[in-house]
Amino acid sequence: MKNCIFCQIVSGKIPAERILEDSLCIAILDINPLRPGHTLLLPKEHLETMLDLPEKTVAHLTKQAQIVARGLLKAGETEGYNLFANNHKCSGQAIPHFHFHLVPRRTGDGIKFQWNTGVYGDDEMSAWGMRIREALEK
Repeated sequence: MKNCIFCQIVSGKIPAERILEDSLCIAILDINPLRPGHTLLLPKEHLETMLDLPEKTVAHLTKQAQIVARGLLKAGETEGYNLFANNHKCSGQAIPHFHFHLVPRRTGDGIKFQWNTGVYGDDEMSAWGMRIREALEK
C-alpha cells in the first residue's frame, strides 16, 4: 500500500534497522522503543490484522518471532520479553499493517502494561462461552 510506512520500509523507500528478513517477513527495530531492542516483526505483504493473514504467514511469523526472541535474550541486558500485537485502532494499532512487538524486559525496567481486570456476573461467563462457541460453529 502506497501510504503505509511499513510497506515503504519493505520496499526500501524508508530506511530501517533491519534485524532479519526473508521472502515473507521483516523484523526491524522500532524507532520509538519501549526499551532498546524493541523489535517489530511484520509480513511483507500489506495485511491489516492477524485475521487477514494466510495460515502459512501466521505460522511463519510465529517461527520468526521465536528466532527474534532468542536474539533479544542472547544480545544481553534482557531477562525476558513481551510478545504482542494490536489488531484494529481500538486496541492501539497505530499503523494498519499487522505486526508483532517484541519488547525486551528486565526486572524493574519501569514498563507497566495496565490491565484493568474485571469479574463476570452470575452466569455471564457461561453465557459468553456459549456465544463464542456458537460463533465458531457458524
